[in-house]
Amino acid sequence: MKQRICMKMIMLSFAVSFVLTAYPAFAQEVITLRYAHFMPPLTAQAINSEQWCKEVEKRTNGKVKITFYPGSTLMPAPQTYDSVVKGIADIGWSIMSYTRGKFPLTEVIDLPLGYKSGYVATKLINAYYEKFKPKEFDETKVLYLHAHGPGILTTKKAAYKLEDLKGMKIRSTGLSAKIVQALGAAPVGMPITETYDALSKGVAEGVLMPVEGLHQWKLAEVTKFTTENYGSAYSTGFFCVMNKSKWNALPPDVQKTIEAIDLEWIEKTGKLWDTIDVEGKEWATKQGHKFISLPKEEDDRWTERMRPILDEYVKAMKDKGLPGDQALKFCLDYLKQNQK
Repeated sequence: MKQRICMKMIMLSFAVSFVLTAYPAFAQEVITLRYAHFMPPLTAQAINSEQWCKEVEKRTNGKVKITFYPGSTLMPAPQTYDSVVKGIADIGWSIMSYTRGKFPLTEVIDLPLGYKSGYVATKLINAYYEKFKPKEFDETKVLYLHAHGPGILTTKKAAYKLEDLKGMKIRSTGLSAKIVQALGAAPVGMPITETYDALSKGVAEGVLMPVEGLHQWKLAEVTKFTTENYGSAYSTGFFCVMNKSKWNALPPDVQKTIEAIDLEWIEKTGKLWDTIDVEGKEWATKQGHKFISLPKEEDDRWTERMRPILDEYVKAMKDKGLPGDQALKFCLDYLKQNQK
């Protein structure tokens, strides 16, 4: 009798083992997530984010599967953060400045701090986040942050000095519109998707943006010059965040795996911005586009025009009871130490 029971137990154990091996779905429940992204699917940024999804699936051995929705197919870019909070999307990637005022302290990253590298800007925004842990992100799990390469001036007519910009219509949004005004030009607001037509028709005479846009958005076809005003260059903060309830429901081993991937993607994404800026400059140059390097004295003039914008940020944060002065000092010190 005992031998018969033992034999049945062995056979049952073998059967269960076979089922779990042959049909892994029985062994573990697959966690499915939705990732909202506003960039078109063939852009470098969308491809990079989709690779993140695939890396999560690979390193969790298929325990997590992420459906990627590029090109605002799940929701418009300005609604991404709130949609993640509400669970409409589980993960979301977008630009903080699309919802100005929602991330007040972190707007320090968007200031014209004199950026020279997308990699350094990306390392800075993550160092800033670790230092200040701003409460404005408390409704989500921050996976990682990044910031694009230096936002500089691209125009139809050459701009060698401040006086050349007087009254020039420059496409800009949010804080970059203040930069345009400070330089003496006239800001024109519109989405990046409408900028090509606006430049070709003369509705805009220039644009403030990273050099990568000359290639990815083909803007070198409708402009002739880029002024390398790095002393007054801005960047823009991006977020990749996850619904907090969905994050908390993940098994600890999955959370640990994703956090390890996030650290790698900070490096990968920062380097990507510099790579596509180089590609943008090379492609534009082949189109006959000219790059204007400002003499130090002239660049200093442009930089000095940015001071009121920095002061305004500090005052606005003080009024909100936020340490804007500390955040600004931290960022300026970081750039001074880490940029060539």
